[in-house]
Amino acid sequence: MSDMWHVLESTFGYESFRGDQEEIVGHVVGGGDAVVLMPTGGGKSLCYQVPAMVRDGCGIVVSPLIALMADQVAALRELGVSAAYLNSTQMPDERAAVEDAFRSGELDLLYVAPERLNTAGTRNLLQQGKIALFAIDEAHCVSQWGHDFRPDYLALGELAELWPDVPRIALTATATARTHAEITERLHLGGARHFVADFDRPNITYRIVGKAEPRKQLLAFIRSEGTVDGAPATGIVYALSRASVEKTAEFLAANGVDAMPYHAGLDRTVRQRTLERFLRADGVVVVATIAFGMGIDKPDVRFVAHIDLPKSVEGYYQETGRAGRDGLPSVAWMTYGLADVMQQRRLIDQSDGDANHRRVQQQHLDAMLALCETVDCRRGQLLRYFGQDATQPCGNCDTCLSPPATSDGTVAAQKLLSTIVRLQREFRQSFGAGHLVDILRGADTARIREFGHDRLTTYGIGTELDAAGWRSAIRQLVATGIIAPQGDYGVLTLTEKSGPVLRGDVAVMLRNDPVRSVTRSRSAKPADDLPEADRELFEHLRSWRKAEASSRGVPPYVVFNDATLRELAARRPETPEQLRSVSGIGDAKLEQYGDDVLATIATFEPA
Repeated sequence: MSDMWHVLESTFGYESFRGDQEEIVGHVVGGGDAVVLMPTGGGKSLCYQVPAMVRDGCGIVVSPLIALMADQVAALRELGVSAAYLNSTQMPDERAAVEDAFRSGELDLLYVAPERLNTAGTRNLLQQGKIALFAIDEAHCVSQWGHDFRPDYLALGELAELWPDVPRIALTATATARTHAEITERLHLGGARHFVADFDRPNITYRIVGKAEPRKQLLAFIRSEGTVDGAPATGIVYALSRASVEKTAEFLAANGVDAMPYHAGLDRTVRQRTLERFLRADGVVVVATIAFGMGIDKPDVRFVAHIDLPKSVEGYYQETGRAGRDGLPSVAWMTYGLADVMQQRRLIDQSDGDANHRRVQQQHLDAMLALCETVDCRRGQLLRYFGQDATQPCGNCDTCLSPPATSDGTVAAQKLLSTIVRLQREFRQSFGAGHLVDILRGADTARIREFGHDRLTTYGIGTELDAAGWRSAIRQLVATGIIAPQGDYGVLTLTEKSGPVLRGDVAVMLRNDPVRSVTRSRSAKPADDLPEADRELFEHLRSWRKAEASSRGVPPYVVFNDATLRELAARRPETPEQLRSVSGIGDAKLEQYGDDVLATIATFEPA
């Protein structure tokens, strides 16, 4: 087992493992199978990279991320690891060279996509070499009820029969108990040891705000919290539709944000250029559909924003986890409104799946709405969803930093429900939220006059709330199932929960959603709060890193991540021995960059 410690220090530059890493690595090095649930940024990669280098043979890493394999391999080669990949982007001679290297035992790690691993040709190739282990990354993709199902993952269970003596490790950053069970069953890992790390990402501040003008709200958020020391920060913005992605990117760019769109409808070369620029440049914001981001190992993403409601808590957690992988403070921001809820319910009703599938999707949506509408600690709600205890408020989410007020909304709910009932009984009509609010507030509109709805006894009885207040109340009533949208036009109808509220048997508490100014979270400053002189050196080192990365054709974080640069700026090593003790600097990086880093620090002069 001393070999794994030597690899950790000499190759990766770390003096110790984090959390469950030591136990996981030791188990896999010893030939055991493992299922690993660990949050993004928790160090999953080391759990298979170190065993692959310690064990005899080549570690086969199954990854669905063809677009990122080259960068993942480049990062490993920078560490002195013999790594390669096989995918459809390579020319025949390139693939042949990789295959020869595998057969001859030259590789420590080989990355392949699941669809390639499932071909007879690849499996025949693997029979010709020595395999150290199989690592199945993004293992939640095997779950047919999950948020990111990929059919090619289902065939990976056959690895147990084809290579029964080779250890297998399945890893994911997000899994409920149900998904965890599916991973175990479908990948034939019944005898595996299970490791479930703490899902908490304490460096992420969670914020969810009511939707008014989402693009303007997003811009205000980015201007307030999307900067680091006044410089634009790197971020990801998620939207559900391609049209929304393009319009949002265009809006941000027009307002001075370096924003670029990314979705499947764009030309492949455009998408690749966007990805490369995002990985290599600072301060770039990518506006994307949910297809973007899985497996991106960019550590300095300072914020992830959603301008549409995610379909599930799993998806939300996976996407927000792409922020702050370096452990430094970051923000997960989202805006959502009644229209989002209506749209999601309509999509579920119109889906091609069977009744069971729709029921599961509805459960996902209900859990997401519960997270959005909670008046308690959001982080606690999030952790409990994944089966972890969270008894104390986190102090770093919006509901902890600015606790929302609640009030008895029973009377308001009864007024709304009564209006729906009277419209159906007296006029045999149903309407959406906008018209209902107009009736309750006594608006004088052409539509109300046309239908004669000013004759309703509930006309004008809801002036205690403004239009925004009523929309918030309706959104919360939909979220709790007291009313429900129906049909393509989102008309609101009663549910089985409506009767008890109308009769006064059940009280309704509503959170108040006042318009709030954006409050800078504690994530707005660097975690270590470097002194000004050290910060100048940190920026100087960043400039050196950018030039070095450009000359090598790799992303800057492949050279050194920000956490390593911060430690360099704070400690100012003067010798190779001192430099070697900095976290993240192993033998290969000491040899490649040591002299340059020491010279950069020695010649630095503060402004």
